[in-house]
Amino acid sequence: MLRGMATVSFYADDVKAARDWYAGFLGVEAYFALPSQEEPAYVEFRIGDFQAELGIINAKFAPHKVDGGPAGAILNWHVDDLEGTLARLVELGATVNEGIVDHGDSGFRTASVVDPFGNLLGIMNNPHYLEIVESTRS
Repeated sequence: MLRGMATVSFYADDVKAARDWYAGFLGVEAYFALPSQEEPAYVEFRIGDFQAELGIINAKFAPHKVDGGPAGAILNWHVDDLEGTLARLVELGATVNEGIVDHGDSGFRTASVVDPFGNLLGIMNNPHYLEIVESTRS
């Protein structure tokens, strides 16, 4: 049974450039790197309410072909400001994969971009996520 997102892995030919781009977007530095911060083949960030792990791996270790086009499943990360986050991602060099989509009147809204390294990054407004966060504060 799936119990929750643990780590999402993205791939990049230039791990240092990807690390720096994500650090600029996320506002936090990668806390872990192998084999070193200076020449990383893998870096990891902890982000969000539950400190989910975002790992960036050198593309030569990918179990699939990495050719610079959009790749991977779309994992949607909850954000409070969908429009603002989408605009910030585009400002930082991401390209829109799918613009904002309202999923009925449920409050669920999604969008996705392709980061400069070819990874699909999903963002969304998710009422269920907010309910779960609130329930952990009680």
